[in-house]
Amino acid sequence: MKVPARRSRVVRTSDRPADPQALADRLGCEIPDDLLRCALTHRSYAFENGGLPTNERLEFLGDSVVGFCITREIFARYPGLSEGELSRLRAATVSARALAGVARSIELGDYLYLGAGEGASGGRDKDSILADACEAVIGAVFLACGLERVAEVIDQLFAPLLDEGDSNRGGLDAKTSLQELAATLGVAQPEYRVQWEGPDQAPHFVAEVWFAGRCLGRGEGRTKKTAEQLAAREALQQVAPGVPPGPGVPPAPAG
Repeated sequence: MKVPARRSRVVRTSDRPADPQALADRLGCEIPDDLLRCALTHRSYAFENGGLPTNERLEFLGDSVVGFCITREIFARYPGLSEGELSRLRAATVSARALAGVARSIELGDYLYLGAGEGASGGRDKDSILADACEAVIGAVFLACGLERVAEVIDQLFAPLLDEGDSNRGGLDAKTSLQELAATLGVAQPEYRVQWEGPDQAPHFVAEVWFAGRCLGRGEGRTKKTAEQLAAREALQQVAPGVPPGPGVPPAPAG
């Protein structure tokens, strides 16, 4: 099951956590109840309840799983980036602030087991607690479902961050550059034709961009936006090989 888009935030009237299995359903994963509860248990709750296991070991595991999966994704997605650029991109994508944002997108704070003091002080929306819990839940998904399934979950959860990065790393994004090039040349604006295939939990999008009556670019990705950006970058190299293609795209070879 594809990770749903974020719903409107509902103000909780009780500090009692939401049903953990609702979170598992939202992620499209079958996770044993004891494992999932452990991933959601903050040390403040564990201390107040007789020393229960906390989510810190799962956080440790999830940190490595997220790092590996994001590294693999950006390595494949941006073949033109240097080691230093890849490292900076990975650091931004897996920062505490970014992880907290991912946690909020699935309303993870609603499911956390927090001590009374932490809950009363707004712990359900603290970046540090959310980031740690996000990694812990990912660690639990890895243990319950394996590497390939957790990679799919991570790709879906982090896709907005990676897509946003496409247009934030210097200059205009490829689609905007292609639109401006069409205006400069006096031809019709690019037309994108997108199809998608595969199961709901792992959709695969294929985009073609038609420019001046010809199909000049094709892109594939896990989101429509990614596929269109890659198609636009390929088209840019066909139409204007001397124009910088944007981040992650190598220059076109000399003809």
